[in-house]
Amino acid sequence: MSTWILLRGLAREKSHWGDFPQALLQEWPDAHVIPLDLPGNGELNTQASPTTIAEMASYCRDALARIGVPPPYHLLAMSLGAMVATAWAEDHPEDIEVCVLINTSFGSFSPLHHRLRPGAWPVLVKILLSRTAERREQLIFELTSAPPYAHAQVIASWVAIRRSQPVSTRNALRQMTAATRYRAPLTAPAATLVLAGAGDRLVDTRCSLEIAHRWNCPVVVHPEAGHDVPLDDGAWVVMEIRKWLSHQTRAT
Repeated sequence: MSTWILLRGLAREKSHWGDFPQALLQEWPDAHVIPLDLPGNGELNTQASPTTIAEMASYCRDALARIGVPPPYHLLAMSLGAMVATAWAEDHPEDIEVCVLINTSFGSFSPLHHRLRPGAWPVLVKILLSRTAERREQLIFELTSAPPYAHAQVIASWVAIRRSQPVSTRNALRQMTAATRYRAPLTAPAATLVLAGAGDRLVDTRCSLEIAHRWNCPVVVHPEAGHDVPLDDGAWVVMEIRKWLSHQTRAT
């Protein structure tokens, strides 16, 4: 039985996965699927976010030990969460069987204007200055999802999440600091699949292509999905993972 650990990105929590964990379980009914919150997010929103990616990875590892979920793990992670997955696999390779990294970037591989598209900066400022949860989540949705996908009901659920477990500006900045400081290993720390969305308005797809090039690992780009590929087309994510894992099995 495989154990899938799901990690979200900057200032987002496990509830933001929506129904994607169920999509994984439909494909692998015997799997153990565990979305985790990073410190400062979700159920941990009262904690101070670590200012290093390594500390975040250590927290996740310890959290699973506390609830009695032993390795090895399959890590599926987005954006900032994918940096945490990479650090985890680098520091404790014995824990990790595979990594699936979605729309992430590394400062050691890609320039700032690829890691954060210039067009996203004005939107991020608007998000910070927005006075209502509804406006903030609408802007985040528009930045992270892409046409032709329409998920009006998602915004309402995100607003409810923000109201019930808000992430402080201080913790968001601490997470950004950790992401800026992080430097990835020169070689893949585990068997890795990189996924990206061609419609990503936040992170340039070239960041994912560069990771795959440096690590000599497979990369697949969705022709339309945005930054939140599991939201825009979760079935595609599951399909690409299935194909990759089947290839991995044949190769061994």
